[in-house]
Amino acid sequence: MALVFDLDPAVTPDLRDGVVALWVDVSNAGGSVGFVPPVTAGDVRPELVKHFVAMAEGRTRLLVGRDEEGGVAATAFLTLNTHRLMRHWVWLYTVMVHPRHQGKGYGRDLLAAAEDAAGRLDGIEAIRLTCRGGEGLERFYASCGYKEVGRVPGAIRVAPGDERDDITMLLSLALRD
Repeated sequence: MALVFDLDPAVTPDLRDGVVALWVDVSNAGGSVGFVPPVTAGDVRPELVKHFVAMAEGRTRLLVGRDEEGGVAATAFLTLNTHRLMRHWVWLYTVMVHPRHQGKGYGRDLLAAAEDAAGRLDGIEAIRLTCRGGEGLERFYASCGYKEVGRVPGAIRVAPGDERDDITMLLSLALRD
């Protein structure tokens, strides 16, 4: 069954707890979403609060994918640029699909929903995201239409002696059908 996506859902305790649980589970499964396992809800919650503040200020939009039981199964945050010369593209952050849903095509569905959401924002022509090298993520994003446009070798230190490239990817919305 496909996920049901919602842009800008009401922030309720259930949504908050669902996103925290998703972020913890993705992180602890080795997902590249800003943490290195082991991670607890207490580690993740302050980062989610930062996203919620940006949402309240109108700088960030939340895209949530819910599974057949209504649980939070996927998320992505679209962050608007405030710089006057960069308002024509958005950042895509914290792109997550729950580990139990991996391999079902939900990651592609999430990126397609994010592309659709960004395409409906006034004046937005592209989506940028960054990903951690060494995970194969750049190949996945490339298979979804993103192009690698920059790479900083060793910019992400996962652990002492384990540095990964910080890879910037871009999806032009002008090329959409």
